[in-house]
Amino acid sequence: MDYLQKRELILNGKMNKVILTLALPVMLNNFIHTIYNLTDTFFVSKIPGNAVAGVQFVWPLIFLITSFGIGMTIATSSIIAQYIGAHQYERARKTAGQAISFLFVLSLLLGVFGYSIAPAVIRAMGATGTLYDNAYAYLSIMFLGMPATFMMNAYNAIKQGQGDTISPLIIGALSVGANIILDPIFIFVLGLGVHGAALATVLSTGAFALYGILTTFSKKQSLKIEFKDMVFDKEILSKIVSIGLPMSTGQATTAFGFTILNVFLVSFGEITLTAFAIGNRISSLIMMPAMGIGSSLATVVGQNLGADNIPRAKEAVKSSTKLSTVFLVLGGLIMLPFSRQIVSAFSSDPETIKSGTAYLNMIIYSIPLMGFFQVLVGVFQGSGHTISAMILMMGRLWGLRIPMVYVLSRMDGFGPSSIWYAMIVSNLIICLVGLGIYATGKWQTKVIKQKKTVLDEAVA
Repeated sequence: MDYLQKRELILNGKMNKVILTLALPVMLNNFIHTIYNLTDTFFVSKIPGNAVAGVQFVWPLIFLITSFGIGMTIATSSIIAQYIGAHQYERARKTAGQAISFLFVLSLLLGVFGYSIAPAVIRAMGATGTLYDNAYAYLSIMFLGMPATFMMNAYNAIKQGQGDTISPLIIGALSVGANIILDPIFIFVLGLGVHGAALATVLSTGAFALYGILTTFSKKQSLKIEFKDMVFDKEILSKIVSIGLPMSTGQATTAFGFTILNVFLVSFGEITLTAFAIGNRISSLIMMPAMGIGSSLATVVGQNLGADNIPRAKEAVKSSTKLSTVFLVLGGLIMLPFSRQIVSAFSSDPETIKSGTAYLNMIIYSIPLMGFFQVLVGVFQGSGHTISAMILMMGRLWGLRIPMVYVLSRMDGFGPSSIWYAMIVSNLIICLVGLGIYATGKWQTKVIKQKKTVLDEAVA
């Protein structure tokens, strides 16, 4: 199904079918990546010296650097979706080309910058001894591999804007499959330890990201990119940056917030840090449907706003909320009775199992809130009103969660549980804030200009 057929489905198909058609490949892709994360955590956990804690410790730093690219890819997807909805196909193609060249240059600059400051930042966060060694071993390789990550995100964004969620699934599955094969080879056979885990990730991601990007130039593509589309275009690039910058800011401050949160976790000991890492990996399995629905909703909202069909965009939001709630409640009910056994598969330490199980159970009880959060973010991303999405991201962490952790951690009777409670309450409050922003209706204004080129009119 090419992007014109997907456009017809998105603009006129039955809404639940539209959401599920787009979301199921994303869910499956998320599932594949989650299985990889769990597998990766399993292999890393077999490295002496609690290497899992080292990887978890620096993951927010990786997220901090990649967040600048994520914001731009979200903007790319939103702009492409609205251009396609408005029949402006030449502009959609040009946006894709600009995104590829811009993100590649940005990834090089950010990767080198991150690599140069990594040792100082890890020490400043309080890591010493084995924790520092493992953290730096993983982080240094991941920073040098930033172009691989950025190009994979660019490919996914270009396809998602067209309503194509199957191609990213195929590329993602191949990348994860290669990663799972390379992990034990690099970590154990070649004896590279944590270095090997990072290398496996970078090489497998880079190889298939390159392949994915090259396919966008193929004559077989409905929205075929040409090399001239990659030449600097001030108007389109400015639009990508202006829409992407709030998302990048929100993602970056969120990543930095989780870095601060890790400082609190370390203050409670490596057991709490490890429990948090394991709990997050497992809970992400339940979160897959909501993430897939939120991602597909962004495309549906974007194309329908581009086509000036606001009632249908609202219908998509309602359908996504219902579907997300059903999936998350069912997933939580299935996993809850086996939470301790699942955590035990990733650690043999009784205290880690106890702490990880308590955290996982609390997350499961409150999991529908994360579904609402994903839907709200999907609306604001798809409409291009990324400042609203930024407010939700920054407010949840900096306005609510971190202050609550700081206060609760100093009160008797909470200890490490202060982090778990702060996460639930902050999710509840920020969903209410997001609902209020949604009710204003400002998200209904599209971000593209109503202008058609001769080629667009001919295709339309």
